[in-house]
Amino acid sequence: MEDLQEFKKKNNNGNRKRKSQSHSNTGNTDRRSNTLTFPLLMAAALSHSHTNTNTHTLVKDCLTKFLSHPIQPHEATCILSLCPLLLRSKSPYIATLTAQFVGAVSLLSFEMNHQVVSDFHTLKALISLIPTSRKAVSMAACDGLLDICSTCLGRQRLLHFSALETLMFAFLEVQGSSTLISLSTGDDVNIASLRIGFQKGELPVLLLNAAIILINTCNIEQLRKIPSKLSECFSVSLKEVWREAHKKMINSDILGAGQGMNLYFSNITISDLAESIFRLSINVDQFPALMSSNIVERRIFWSSEDDFKHFILNQWEVLPCVVRRFSSASLEVDEIFTSFMQSLCFKDSFPLVLSSILQDLISCLPIDSDELDILNFLMEVRNKLGCPLINEQDIRLLRTDNQFKQEVHFFQENSDSCRVKTPHVLCLDDMLKCQEAHNDGYTVALRGMEFRFERVALIVDRLASIFGQPSAGANMYLTPPNSQGLARHYDDHCVFVCQIFGSKQWKIFSQPNGQLPRLYDPCNILNNETIDDTRDCYNFFLNEGDVLYIPRGCPHEACTHYNKQDGSVGFSLHLTLGVEVEPPFEWEGFMHIALFCWKRTQHHSHPSLKSLSGILNVMSTRLLHVVIGLIGNSDPAFRKACLVAAASSQSNTNSWLDQCQRTIFSYLINKISRELRFQEALKSVEAAIERNEDPFQQIKWLGYLNQERESVEGHDWDLDWYVGSTEIKDIFAVYVEYKEMAERVFMDVKSKFCNEVSYDDVTANYKLLHEKYEEVRKQYMNGMLSLHSI
Repeated sequence: MEDLQEFKKKNNNGNRKRKSQSHSNTGNTDRRSNTLTFPLLMAAALSHSHTNTNTHTLVKDCLTKFLSHPIQPHEATCILSLCPLLLRSKSPYIATLTAQFVGAVSLLSFEMNHQVVSDFHTLKALISLIPTSRKAVSMAACDGLLDICSTCLGRQRLLHFSALETLMFAFLEVQGSSTLISLSTGDDVNIASLRIGFQKGELPVLLLNAAIILINTCNIEQLRKIPSKLSECFSVSLKEVWREAHKKMINSDILGAGQGMNLYFSNITISDLAESIFRLSINVDQFPALMSSNIVERRIFWSSEDDFKHFILNQWEVLPCVVRRFSSASLEVDEIFTSFMQSLCFKDSFPLVLSSILQDLISCLPIDSDELDILNFLMEVRNKLGCPLINEQDIRLLRTDNQFKQEVHFFQENSDSCRVKTPHVLCLDDMLKCQEAHNDGYTVALRGMEFRFERVALIVDRLASIFGQPSAGANMYLTPPNSQGLARHYDDHCVFVCQIFGSKQWKIFSQPNGQLPRLYDPCNILNNETIDDTRDCYNFFLNEGDVLYIPRGCPHEACTHYNKQDGSVGFSLHLTLGVEVEPPFEWEGFMHIALFCWKRTQHHSHPSLKSLSGILNVMSTRLLHVVIGLIGNSDPAFRKACLVAAASSQSNTNSWLDQCQRTIFSYLINKISRELRFQEALKSVEAAIERNEDPFQQIKWLGYLNQERESVEGHDWDLDWYVGSTEIKDIFAVYVEYKEMAERVFMDVKSKFCNEVSYDDVTANYKLLHEKYEEVRKQYMNGMLSLHSI
């Protein structure tokens, strides 16, 4: 449907373009006569020397007359066979007219477009006209390619014949035009309606337009095939355009409809340009060997392996702790954070330049936690990519009211209720207000710093590898003197608070119930009354260079405070590095993978789902997944982060960390073996089916492993994994009908699983899933960093 709408829009534009270029109508009779004689005249013309002036004139006249009337499909088919020869004509005018004809035919219908793109020789000849010194010919050929791009098949065929590389090379040769932003027709000003116009140079506009269309059509493999040097040079050119476009957008320096008539307009929007820059950076290695994970590890856990071991065994996800900055650590602190501070123009005057820093940032649109295809993400955010910061998503301005201990959010407090309901995109005036709000006691909280600053991304990447997680995150908090930003709360992820500048007083409480909160579960803002006075409370005063660890689930709060060392009270700047544990990478997730892998080894003995024994076997395995989830809700060990993919354990399979992971695995297997929970799991599935919910929705991510094995081994590894919700309902009904027999089969499945599953067999599949999650999140990070490198 989207391709059809795009085709109709392009078709209408093409018709309007040809109508403005057309000559007077000479009548239907004359048109039909020309239609009959034109192919013969062309054939006769081509049989003579290409330098024959009379022949060229005759061919040009025929082409001109043909293009001056509405083209009929049956007439166009007669001419298409001659196009390869005509496109290679030594006459620039004939080549130009033929390129226009090919484009016009491409817009007649889907069928005619497909007929054009199926002609190998015509496409190759048209593409060959792009890098020519004859500007009119290049423009006509580029116009023709844009017309062919009106269908998905057309775009794919052009990619197949390397049209993208040709367009990129040609643009780099003729680039140099300055850019402006022009508002497309309509009164609704948004990121999808801002299109780019060039002050001079119509050819660069056409080349850039066509190249961006094809870049944004590429799949991952096609993007990889673009020569790296070409991709790099073209990205530099795109970023030059992006830099100017972003500046104009932030400053609202745009032209209204009907203005700027001296510009060469294109169909390139801000979001189109941003997507191309994002795509070209997906496969780029953003992290050259500038910093090893050991440097980050030493900075956070002192300098020895024993310190890290003590942390993992005694404090990780359990107790807070602080690492003080000593003089011997100053070089390491500088190595990690100096370039980041420099990128912020950092010194005492930092709050004064806050608004200028915010102007260089764009929104990092959220990606789904279970997204394993970066192109799906781009499809969903296509019309929003590249927009300025969004309040409460990218940036928060907040303070805690000391009297009521509740958070006050600046833009909500200063906006009408209607505006708060929709995403609040920050304009230039809002960014200036951020600076004013900071002066009035509001903390400025910026999310996603790893997507905005390369040095932070590097630190976060190394931190994630230390703890064996696909990714980590970083937020920045700028708090004014004598102020508290966030109210007392707990996080669903562990954080390392790195005090960059100033000082801050922290108060941390022990976990309320010993059960770790899960990522994406609601995290409550806690009032003082919810904290038991007898609960352990830890007080830490952080100075510059100190690093504070706070386990997930521990309530905490912080405020700027009187500095005992120098007697000053100033603002505080700190980064929180968050280790987020996605559901597949908790130990519960590891056990789901273990069951999934074990079942694969039993696959050959599974009867068909059409038999009773097959139904009982399949549902018993599914029910065991539910049991693992139920145990995980009560046993804290299941929710702890699995460190099987940690950098430290990968280097030595006999290391203490590897042995620790094996010990945890054995404990969890024994726990599953001892727990029955058959009836509880049965009721859980039954309740989900009654609510028309998928009882196995929480482990849908396991389907990826099945797809990977299918692609490697060439067959479906687990057919019953794709059983739909309707089939599950019917199968479950049979399962309940034979409940006593089902329970015996369930116990047998559980017993075999616990006795036969192998830790080493599971780790290979676990790391396969880890690598896929890591790949997609690095692709996202690469794209966002590229858009911020302006």
